[in-house]
Amino acid sequence: MALITVSGLTKSYGARTVLHGVDLSVDEGEIVGVLGPNGSGKTTAVECIGGLRTRDAGTVDIAGMDPATDPPELREILGMQLQQARLPAKMRVGEALELYAAFYADPRPASELLDRFGLAEHVRQPFGKLSGGQQQRLSIALALIGRPRIAFLDELTTGLDPAARREIWEYLKLLRAEGVTMLLVTHFMEEAAYLCDRVVILEQGRIVADGTPAEIAGATGQQETSFDHDPELDLAGLERLPGVVSVIIERGRVVVRGDADSPQAVLAALTAVGVAARGLRVTSPSLDDAYLTLTRDGSTR
Repeated sequence: MALITVSGLTKSYGARTVLHGVDLSVDEGEIVGVLGPNGSGKTTAVECIGGLRTRDAGTVDIAGMDPATDPPELREILGMQLQQARLPAKMRVGEALELYAAFYADPRPASELLDRFGLAEHVRQPFGKLSGGQQQRLSIALALIGRPRIAFLDELTTGLDPAARREIWEYLKLLRAEGVTMLLVTHFMEEAAYLCDRVVILEQGRIVADGTPAEIAGATGQQETSFDHDPELDLAGLERLPGVVSVIIERGRVVVRGDADSPQAVLAALTAVGVAARGLRVTSPSLDDAYLTLTRDGSTR
């Protein structure tokens, strides 16, 4: 069941239209990633959906509420971590968590978030003295302290080291298991593939793809089957196989590109002629490949 429904979302700044009638739905308990190059409208879309920016046209429904009217009930269930957020430089980590916790009837224990985000030893540290990564982790903790039913997270792991990034991913998976619905803006394809049930790709203010990471990767890429070259092999025979797009020899290896069924067809053909596929490797298209195709190919715009 859709917890967030967006229809015809449009936003302009002067003569420049940033969002062109965006449609989006997010089911309860789902993590949906929003991907796209800089300037594609990702942050504007999320801030309009969350009610931080005024939309020009379209409708937004979050759990039966319109964020444009800023209902207090929505702020009780929605947590937002912005791409850029600042606190007073002298406010200490513990004070910030205490202040934000006071806004909610049943906040998460500050100690849980301090431990989870590696901030326990910095509890008395002023915000202005924190590193960029520590400020980022505190921003995430503040977005989640109210036990939100819905969380909007914008570039949440930018500037974090790989270990900290993975720890936050694991925590978000725990929150999803608790039923938290998330809209995740990210530039990291690995992050989207690891966390998201679905991803949408924005290009110039329009959604050009919507599906699971595997669906999007498979729809725009090709399977690649490669193995050591055998001079006795008839390459022309491989080219005639159903689903095969190309056959080349590259650094002493045969590389066959084709659709999702092409690896099975290639292996069956090799077996039929008694050729062993030494050094066999089958590579599936990645979300990264699909992203590059969808955001650089003018036919998608």
